[in-house]
Amino acid sequence: MQRRKFLAGLGALSLSGLVGAQERGAALRGPDVIFVPTPNEVVATMLRMAAITKKDTVYDLGCGDGRIVITAAQRYGARGVGIDIDPERVAEATENVAKAGVADRVKIIRGDLFEADISAATVVTLYLLTDLNLKLRPKLLRDLKPGTRVVSHAFAMGDWAPERTAEVSGTTVYLWRIPARKA
Repeated sequence: MQRRKFLAGLGALSLSGLVGAQERGAALRGPDVIFVPTPNEVVATMLRMAAITKKDTVYDLGCGDGRIVITAAQRYGARGVGIDIDPERVAEATENVAKAGVADRVKIIRGDLFEADISAATVVTLYLLTDLNLKLRPKLLRDLKPGTRVVSHAFAMGDWAPERTAEVSGTTVYLWRIPARKA
């Protein structure tokens, strides 16, 4: 619970422009949240819950150091795309991809997760704040194919009930599936 309050506070600072203001790219805004790495046991649970296979393309929105897409490639043979707006995180994640030997399966992109093309994803992973998840939800529902799995570390999606939840290391992991489109 303290971690959640900490992240919420950092998110509020970031949204106010007090955090991340010094490092802004050309046309990109600053980060919405401060990078806090997802613990490895939570990464493992997220990927297990999403039932990752080598046929999947995992998109991590706000990828930080790239650990989720790297792990998906190493353990499951999946393809991965990490998207982050922070150039320092992009550089770190790109270096980590190379060190892990998965550059043939994982791509890191500097971009705005609210504007990026995520339509190729079969799985999307998130470690954002609830407010950001809610802001992102219409894009997920619009841009992703029915059946695409969405997994979030610690933060829900308002009234969109998860298909499944799991408790790990004192935090909740949520799983949703993009529903069939209404005719």
